[in-house]
Amino acid sequence: MTSYDGGMPPRQRYPTDLTDAQWALLAPLIPPGRPGGRPRSADMRAVVDAILYAVRNGCTWRALPHDYPPWKTVYHSARSWRLAGTWECIHDALSTRVRMADGRNPIPSAAILDRPVGEDDRKRGPRGYDAGKTGTGRKRHLVVDTLGLILAVAVHAADVQDRDGAKLVLAKLRGRYPRLALIWADGGYAGQLLAWALATGGWAIEIVKKPQGASTFAVLPKRWIVERTFAWLGRSRRLSKDYEGRPETSEAVIRIAMIHLMLKRLAR
Repeated sequence: MTSYDGGMPPRQRYPTDLTDAQWALLAPLIPPGRPGGRPRSADMRAVVDAILYAVRNGCTWRALPHDYPPWKTVYHSARSWRLAGTWECIHDALSTRVRMADGRNPIPSAAILDRPVGEDDRKRGPRGYDAGKTGTGRKRHLVVDTLGLILAVAVHAADVQDRDGAKLVLAKLRGRYPRLALIWADGGYAGQLLAWALATGGWAIEIVKKPQGASTFAVLPKRWIVERTFAWLGRSRRLSKDYEGRPETSEAVIRIAMIHLMLKRLAR
């Protein structure tokens, strides 16, 4: 049973609801209510549980179970935290803790870059056709560390060339990870991007290619790490396709899914 503060009666837990240990980790990172005006009345643990429910199960905000706070309250919190950069701050704080718990330096020195094409059912917002991957929708460019934790994410139309999309996500690393020196990537990023990355952030991009004579599928050194991250994200049905109207919202949903994963790992 889950008992929220504020006089709400206990209710049956959903599988996505935070445990007490997970909420103890997250609660200090939740921003307080804005000063002035009406005091915050919603139970923020219930609000976060509802957001995690929507991301993991892929439902719309209006379709949230009725024993969560009103959907407009949940949606407003999710949106306002995106606009304020709160999801990114929470994500980065937990990522640092996961690295430290694993005995790593909080600031990574190496990373992996990759992207799949995210098919979509929505017609609003930027989207396009990628002839190489024969998919219509958007690309989710990720840079992850050697634990598979996200360092930067950029969502853009699929018709943007991989090297141009890589510049969008790599630019978000600038000034944030001073130890970062090496980035592994696939052959689609070879060429002018290597010189650009070195000049822009001092990052050496190392191309990981399939062994000569390898079959169509091959587990490649380092690149399997980012593929595993995509598999983690694929467990969240809200990310099975790109349902969001704005790329910025897609990026926030990716971070929310990773926040949930890291909370589980830290609370073990």
